[in-house]
Amino acid sequence: MKRTSYLLMIAIVLIHFSCKRNSSVQSSAEAPEDINTSLTAEEKAGGVMTPEIMHKFGRLGSIALSPDGSTVLYTVTLTDLPTERRQTDIYAIPAAGGEAARLTTGGGYSPQWFDNGNKIAFISGSDLMTMNPDGTEKTRVEGISGFEMFNISPDGKKILFTKRVKLDQTAIEKHKLPNAKVRIINDLMYRHWDAWSDYSYSHIFIASFNGKTVSGEKDIMKDQRFESPLAPYYSESEIAWSPDGKYIAYTSKRLIGIEDARSTNSDIYLHELASGKEINITEGNLGYDRCPVFSPDGSKIAYQSMERNGYEADLDRLFVYDINSQTRNWISKGWQFDVENLTWEGEQKLWFTCSHLGTAQIFRTDMNTGIIEKVTEGVHNLGPICLSGEVMVAGIASMSMAPEIAAVDMSSGKISQITSINRHIYESVNMGKVEEKYIKTKDNKDLQMWVVYPPSFNPSEKYPSLLFCNGGPQSTLDQFWSYRWNLQMMAAKGYIVYAPNRRGVAGFGQAWKEQISGDYGGANMQDYLDAADAMAAESYVDRERMGAVGASYGGFSVYYLAGIHGGRFKAFISHCGMFNFTSWYGSTEELWFPNKDIEGPYWNNPKSYRFSPHLRVEEWDTPILIIVGANDFRIPYTQSLEAFQAAQLLGIPSRLLFFDDETHFVVRPHNAVIWQREFFEWLDTYLR
Repeated sequence: MKRTSYLLMIAIVLIHFSCKRNSSVQSSAEAPEDINTSLTAEEKAGGVMTPEIMHKFGRLGSIALSPDGSTVLYTVTLTDLPTERRQTDIYAIPAAGGEAARLTTGGGYSPQWFDNGNKIAFISGSDLMTMNPDGTEKTRVEGISGFEMFNISPDGKKILFTKRVKLDQTAIEKHKLPNAKVRIINDLMYRHWDAWSDYSYSHIFIASFNGKTVSGEKDIMKDQRFESPLAPYYSESEIAWSPDGKYIAYTSKRLIGIEDARSTNSDIYLHELASGKEINITEGNLGYDRCPVFSPDGSKIAYQSMERNGYEADLDRLFVYDINSQTRNWISKGWQFDVENLTWEGEQKLWFTCSHLGTAQIFRTDMNTGIIEKVTEGVHNLGPICLSGEVMVAGIASMSMAPEIAAVDMSSGKISQITSINRHIYESVNMGKVEEKYIKTKDNKDLQMWVVYPPSFNPSEKYPSLLFCNGGPQSTLDQFWSYRWNLQMMAAKGYIVYAPNRRGVAGFGQAWKEQISGDYGGANMQDYLDAADAMAAESYVDRERMGAVGASYGGFSVYYLAGIHGGRFKAFISHCGMFNFTSWYGSTEELWFPNKDIEGPYWNNPKSYRFSPHLRVEEWDTPILIIVGANDFRIPYTQSLEAFQAAQLLGIPSRLLFFDDETHFVVRPHNAVIWQREFFEWLDTYLR
């Protein structure tokens, strides 16, 4: 399931970027000598994507633009598939484009400019390091340890960092029996997303910093059992320095236990360093408030805000808080699309990214007029954005290209790609054509979908096809790049892949997104059937070789379609899907989600429980592969076990792929390759 407040795509794993003010960028020049990313002669001759090639991609991480706008820092992570070793290093490239230089060779990430761009701070292993902009004079910072993320104040005199603070007693400590393996649980949220409680909390610490040493650290959250940033993703964008270094603004959710499990009410706190006083600048708003960004003069704070408590897919709005008048203003009022990656230009203009009609573009608005203007165009996703003066850079990706960095002309919106991290792969691997397609649904709505064709597509031939069911359900389905749910990989295997933006996805207005709550088996499922019928009518699609695949809500969709598809599909693959609403409600953790989307607990007899797939298993008749990770606490693995057991007992050809050490996602390299191989073996068995 999806945390819309983070625009997390659950059906796919994206590489997420982070961009702090005066922070960094990533791309690759050359690989460390002991990690070979070159394609073999056989891979070059094949000319198409394979699971093994996927692990030779350099993966873009954080992006940071220098204060003068001249240079971009970025990180690239490389994977050695045989050993599963990963290494992340820092690179620099001129913001106008040019030669990239690798600044670290022994590992480095989270780069940040400081000292007016004369120095770079970064993390290497467990150490905070500094270096010159050319990578020389690498020096370990003394006086800091056990931290997770950091941010140096704009004047370079202070540093904030987060680290875990243990506040809760363990069963071993209570009973003084060190060999015991037991948890004593008295409240909810004892596990979250993919981890059990470790009895500690992420707290913010403030300390003095002179470029070489950190001293006088102070926990501004003291002994409170609250966290910042918010679990489970701990985004750096939720903590910000004021330009004068006198304040920090941070996101926190001041709820514990059952209330934490039921509520999305987070707030932004403005903390004054000198006095220790802080105020809740979003008090009274009951939904998510997060990602504060100070204006250049420090007088205002822009942030993202959802209005309704318990609704993680609520409209993500642009608000601005005026520190002097202590008032807040809804800047994007009337705009029905979610905003993120907020960035100031001067004191009145704001830039942001937005998933909009199947792509993610850059927009700007003026506080005086409230007019929102779309700046960029193109079949791509843009974000995050980093701005210094009149220079803007952004991450850029598409279904045909892994994330890179581009320069953005702030006047014309022209985009110029400045990095080519994976050129050596694209030179040998052919990508299939990606096409936007609109169809009419049964209720006469316009349904947009992306179609990806095999690289050697011949319209006079007939191809097997795959319906891609998106996760969320309120995630975006735009020009994403995934290292597992990769539509180009599926097309490379000879499948035509179509991905409909059915009812419930973000990017097509709030009404379209909200329709799905309480209607899981309704309009959006008909959208899928309408999309399948439209594709089956194409001369190049073999209607006898159609399959459907998906993860999370997409996995649920596959289970549900299995009971209603009327013979359309000949193979299914469900990854981490909900199968039985009753048992799922009793084992998931963030209860605000089912309380909204399936209308609450089973003992209240919600009408939406009629859409639980387990009620339709007697209609199942199609081979199904079921995939799950043992450490998925959002949709616990027992959902997949129930579905597999039902399929087996009904005599339906079925297979269970169970990963002992994975979560909602499969990220370990060897596991990921097995995932891909089993995925295509199953499809080839029933669709070839």
